[in-house]
Amino acid sequence: MSADKVRQAREHLDAQVREIVQWHFSPDTGTPFWLEKAKTYKFNPLKDVHTFADLRLFGLFEDEWLRGGPVRRWVPKALQKKPIYVFETGGTTGIPKSRVVVDDFRIDYEMFSDTLPEKFFPKGSNWLMLGPSGPRRLRLAVEHLCQFRGGVCFCVDLDPRWVVKLIKKGWMEHLKAYQEHVIDQALTVLSANHEIKCMFTTPKLLDALCGRLEKEGTTLAKQGITGVFCGGTEMTSQWIRFAIEELLGPGIYIAPTYGNTLMGLAAAEMPTAKDNYKITYYAPEPRAAVQVVDFDNPDKEVEYGQSGRVMLTTLTKEIFVPRFQERDEGEREPHSEKYPWDGVSGVKPYRAIAAATTVGVY
Repeated sequence: MSADKVRQAREHLDAQVREIVQWHFSPDTGTPFWLEKAKTYKFNPLKDVHTFADLRLFGLFEDEWLRGGPVRRWVPKALQKKPIYVFETGGTTGIPKSRVVVDDFRIDYEMFSDTLPEKFFPKGSNWLMLGPSGPRRLRLAVEHLCQFRGGVCFCVDLDPRWVVKLIKKGWMEHLKAYQEHVIDQALTVLSANHEIKCMFTTPKLLDALCGRLEKEGTTLAKQGITGVFCGGTEMTSQWIRFAIEELLGPGIYIAPTYGNTLMGLAAAEMPTAKDNYKITYYAPEPRAAVQVVDFDNPDKEVEYGQSGRVMLTTLTKEIFVPRFQERDEGEREPHSEKYPWDGVSGVKPYRAIAAATTVGVY
């Protein structure tokens, strides 16, 4: 990729920073939370923030700010009369973080739609959403993705908070029964002649679904599935190789993603043997940008190929999240042919909190 494309992408990101900061801090359009916060700053966001690098002025975004209400303090004045969604993230302990949304989830998934190969995710195909439901964005987002591509989406009922409770209590028999209950729902949908060709799921649920199909003498391919969109931090190179070789076979494309309620979706190409099945994710710049920073110094990006903590910045008119340290770590990757900005590979739970984090269906 030419240096020109990389430079243009950085200029595009800087322009997005200026537009979004002006929007969230202007008295007319601004977000109540940020207008209040600005009174405590020793700088003026409207005058002093010109580039992505200038976001350091804000310090680090604290996830505690998103816990509890009033939730409308996160809705920009210019959007107050729009219908508002609220999506939750976390919540396995204490009050979950909330994110208010108008259209961002639709925009994020329409952008992601452009990355899916038509051959394996044919337009007009019906989808199965085999993932968490309830107050999470995923269910509505995958449904919108399916509808945007001209299909009908079939969903299951799944409460990941119950899964985490079962794990913490050590109720493994109940956990197995709940997983079976979820897979039962998926099999019912697949057996009902709905002509489903595409699906979203998580690594653990894909494992369980393919295991059950094998017991019944069939496969995902025989059920008509050609494309699987898969998300979850447990997606290692070893797992994706196993999935491609053992679970899916040559006729099914798997599109790994790394995303959350704050970021949107970081997309990846389907891993190949040539690259040792490495999964490299690229954030949807300029609406969100990911950096891999030093474990002890968030102001310092690590060198390419080195490990660090994932730091997210979200830049949309609906939400401004500067420099949020994720619960994940990974390796910094250079730009690719398709994406003229940095990526991240080897994503896994951040080592300092991994032991205290319970991963359920993900």
